[in-house]
Amino acid sequence: MAVFGVTFASLGFLTPRLAHLYAIFVVLGIVGNGTTQMGYSRAVSTWFDRRRGLALALVMAGVGTGAMLFPPVAQALIAGYGWRNAYLVLGALVLVLGLPLTAVFVRERPSGSVARRTGMTLAQGLRSRAFRILVATLFLSSISMNGAITHLSPLLTDRGVPAANAALAASMLGLASFFGRLITGFLLDRFFGPRVGFCLCALAAGGILILARAGSSRPGVVAAVLIGLGVGAEADLTPYLLTRYFGLRAFSTLYGFTWTAYAVAGAIGPVWMGKTFDATGSYESLLTLLSATTLGAAGLLLWLPRYPRAWMTGKPASK
Repeated sequence: MAVFGVTFASLGFLTPRLAHLYAIFVVLGIVGNGTTQMGYSRAVSTWFDRRRGLALALVMAGVGTGAMLFPPVAQALIAGYGWRNAYLVLGALVLVLGLPLTAVFVRERPSGSVARRTGMTLAQGLRSRAFRILVATLFLSSISMNGAITHLSPLLTDRGVPAANAALAASMLGLASFFGRLITGFLLDRFFGPRVGFCLCALAAGGILILARAGSSRPGVVAAVLIGLGVGAEADLTPYLLTRYFGLRAFSTLYGFTWTAYAVAGAIGPVWMGKTFDATGSYESLLTLLSATTLGAAGLLLWLPRYPRAWMTGKPASK
């Protein structure tokens, strides 16, 4: 948190050298993951068991709230004080607000020490069928959803949708993602997680298919909402299922592997979409394929077994 805040504020002193810009973003990329839900999920999981889904969902919702609130705040700072001062202020906010809040409140539950030592080892987790299914699901859905999200606005405007309506669709996607996190957390505490994931991932597949054929504002907004629900579900589902299948012993490292798979796929999807459009002048065929891919990823979740009981600290919602 401290390195992130200082590095982000240092963008206010950016020089004309491109290498300087790259160096700052390399540092931000390295430490930034620790300031997201990945850095808090283990601590949260030690405090909650029966309502772990909702607890993780609230953490994810914080990420979504920041994504909605800070862009207009940043724009207002840039308009009023210039971009250099905006970076200084935003970096200072991380240090003044984020750092003390994290230091004071983020800690693992003392009585959860037994739970922290139980679960699969890293090697056992990496070899398990459940982990391979989770990684494959994340990889396939990330390619599809991130590709669709990145090209949502240009796709709609290319088809004659006014820019303001395309922006509305993008905003609705963010809002749906926010509520998708909360809805998913609520459902995970009451139903078998893979089935919850299948339903919400299937909705996202439907949204991508609608987007493939969207020629006006209304189907574009509907597609954005469905994709947003899937994105929100994916963010909440991954850490929840990792704790249920593998315990907390190697949770953070396993989460890091799934996060990497998600990020690599998230980089492939938008580039693939862009190259396809440049080559064919259309997004439709690839989006149709990606819709089927997302539905296949949803189907993989149904291959996951029942939750192991060996390291449960309570009785989770199951089948």
